[in-house]
Amino acid sequence: MDSSVALGRLELARPVTTHGSCLPEGAHGAHLNGCVPLSHQVAGHKYGVDKVGILQHPDGTVLKQLQPPPRGPREMQFYSMVYSEDHCDPCLVDLQAQLPKYYGTWSSPDAPTDLYLKLEDVTRRFQKPCIMDVKIGQKSYDPYASQEKREQQIRKYPLMEEIGFLVLGMRVYKVGLDSFDTYDQHYGRGLVKDTIKEGLSKFFYNGDILRKDAITASILKVQKILQWFEGQSRFNFYASSLLFVYEGICVPGLVSQSLRDSQIALEACEQNNNINQSLSTMYSLHKKSCAQSHYQAKQDNSVRSSSQQPNGNRGLARLEEDRKESKSQAGQETVHDVEVKMIDFAHVFSSDVPDQGYIYGLKNLLKVLHQILEE
Repeated sequence: MDSSVALGRLELARPVTTHGSCLPEGAHGAHLNGCVPLSHQVAGHKYGVDKVGILQHPDGTVLKQLQPPPRGPREMQFYSMVYSEDHCDPCLVDLQAQLPKYYGTWSSPDAPTDLYLKLEDVTRRFQKPCIMDVKIGQKSYDPYASQEKREQQIRKYPLMEEIGFLVLGMRVYKVGLDSFDTYDQHYGRGLVKDTIKEGLSKFFYNGDILRKDAITASILKVQKILQWFEGQSRFNFYASSLLFVYEGICVPGLVSQSLRDSQIALEACEQNNNINQSLSTMYSLHKKSCAQSHYQAKQDNSVRSSSQQPNGNRGLARLEEDRKESKSQAGQETVHDVEVKMIDFAHVFSSDVPDQGYIYGLKNLLKVLHQILEE
């Protein structure tokens, strides 16, 4: 699985072009209770290929199969903690806006011990979703990893510490061909310092134009995530990703208006940078008023609380509310919408210092996005 990083300038790998459905061969039938493999997955464990994978539920949510302990229980506890209905922690409340919605756990009656995390499909409202998975941070292994694991992760992408992020996969809609180009993890690992800008810009090029509206909107979303990280010293994230999604269908008039609106918002955000830093400091002080031990209490893997019962029972009411909200907003949405969400939390640990590795990665990613936008 490892791929060596080229020295000097690299000829970028050719993408794989797919037409129509993205389901694996033979995967069009239902699997567990009407669920099918997620058709637009660009990275991570894939159902039918790996031991664990991601399914698409008939109700529009996605099911992420729980990884073996301690990774799976740790991720489940993290989601349960962030979306707990009885906490008063402003740090976690603000974090919810940066994550897919969580609806508890799910299992099939045929295999009740195989648990899945029931999550929002953030791509569902898009007609032609362009998707990119970017791992963030200077280390892709956690502090408890063995020396063998550390060396393995470093070999996969030796530039992780310097660049601070890694493109794990992406799919880009090509307007003229009505098809998707897909790029896998080997493409991302082949990007070096001199080619990272060119490699990342491919995600925003639809075959005709560079989608500057999507770049600008993505920058704004990433800046909000950065603001959250600069204001918290509760958690450190390892091997966690950002999921980027934008609408591939391009309506010139709407795209131009979206670009103007996003640029105005971006300029205002940059002008208020000093104010935001002050607010982040105030936020850091305020969040400590809530219980610091909340996350530690969730580390006990031996007991599943009532809010974590299988089949997503705790999330049914929330899911119905979200459906109504989506319907009410449907008429207000435009084709230039962009989503950037944090995903993959099997390696999140409590801390008492800021997550400098993740912050470094976010800042470097923003720097490259700005460079793409300016040129």
